[in-house]
Amino acid sequence: MTVDSAVHPNKQDWRAELLARRATLDPAVREAEATALAATLARLPLAAAGDIWVAAYVPVRGEPGSTAMLDELRAAGARILLPLTGPPGPLDWAEYTGKQGLQRARYGLREPSGARLSPAAVGWAHTILVPALAVDRRGVRMGRGAGYYDRTLPAARPGARLIAVVRDEEVLDLLPEEPHDVRMGWALTPGAGLTQLG
Repeated sequence: MTVDSAVHPNKQDWRAELLARRATLDPAVREAEATALAATLARLPLAAAGDIWVAAYVPVRGEPGSTAMLDELRAAGARILLPLTGPPGPLDWAEYTGKQGLQRARYGLREPSGARLSPAAVGWAHTILVPALAVDRRGVRMGRGAGYYDRTLPAARPGARLIAVVRDEEVLDLLPEEPHDVRMGWALTPGAGLTQLG
């Protein structure tokens, strides 16, 4: 996708364009890309000592990936934190124990039914998979605009691997940035796998 600030001068225009492109994606392509993302995560190097926590999410509404990503991480020995819906602010979390433990939540999301953990739990994670509509090569991420992750990620542990999960054409040259935006260190895409940004 070519960046043209004259065509997309602000984040609202970008979001509309990116969501429209995702809406037209062939389901077979979506499924193949989800399989590729899960395969990459199966090979993700994890810390060797102690509990290995990864913060992630359940893809919905055309987001790249599937619960297979989470299952691959669990099979590799990670414990998975998933966000819980709540009022605007930093996200609460709960542990993912498998698809059978997910329940429907607000906004069409699926989340664990287990014990609610505070926003500070994100600090346990060595790796954080972050949903995104796009990310640029500097690490600037574009989300859906509610700001939950921008309020949550400042509590991440120093050195945590922040990974935006996007389609290959959603890694862009330049996106609009605001002072509160938290930059990603990596992009995870179906074709290129894990790519360092910045």
